[in-house]
Amino acid sequence: MFLRRKKTEEADLDEVVDDIEAELDEDDEDSEDELDEDVEEETVEEPRDEWEAFDASRDWREDGPFDINEVDLDADDIQRLDFGSLVVTPFDGMQLQMQVNQDEVQSLLVVDGKSSIEIVLFAAPLRSSMLADTRAEMQAATKAAGGTMKLAEGPLGTEIRRSMPGERDGKRTNQASRTWLAQGPRWLLRGTVTGQAALTDSVDEGEAQLLFEFFCNLVVRRGDRPLVPGTLIALEVPETVSERLSRRRRK
Repeated sequence: MFLRRKKTEEADLDEVVDDIEAELDEDDEDSEDELDEDVEEETVEEPRDEWEAFDASRDWREDGPFDINEVDLDADDIQRLDFGSLVVTPFDGMQLQMQVNQDEVQSLLVVDGKSSIEIVLFAAPLRSSMLADTRAEMQAATKAAGGTMKLAEGPLGTEIRRSMPGERDGKRTNQASRTWLAQGPRWLLRGTVTGQAALTDSVDEGEAQLLFEFFCNLVVRRGDRPLVPGTLIALEVPETVSERLSRRRRK
């Protein structure tokens, strides 16, 4: 396998693709325009607080998530789902849902047992970090919604842990989540975990371990299109990497 992490058990890809096609038949959401313009690269700044210093203390992406230029997708025979800007390695029993606007995938929701992780991809600066600004935006949104948020040392640097008010079966509830942020060359990947896996601090066992491994096995193909940092990068309706490579070879 091209990755340096433990190999996930390969899923029944046909079942995953069938689920995706069924969901697309039901989706009919309004589209949104994306801002696309040239962006000047920011200069590298000194850490402003202990959390920025913690993020800068090591290479947190050594074991993924990866940029497309850091891996060789031809190095193994595993079939992956190709969403254009994001390549996904399925695992056995994985359930995948998409938020779609006119054939563009805005985010992915991957479910395992009683836990899930939502994946969203954003544009980012080439040389400077936008992790602190992202956390500040999440803090403001959390406060406005009446929730609580704290920062902790996580497996990919600073981890965001939130408790947000909600409602289930007519009763008020609080939903716990933990968010992992990974910034690569001009992109930022956000994974928000909810359910049972959000109630533990560890990623060493159970559903948290599997979802963390899934997140680290993601490969970003950001492309060269100039985008304002923070702009959501839409994905494409998926096909397997092997199918896309075969089609390219026939051209």
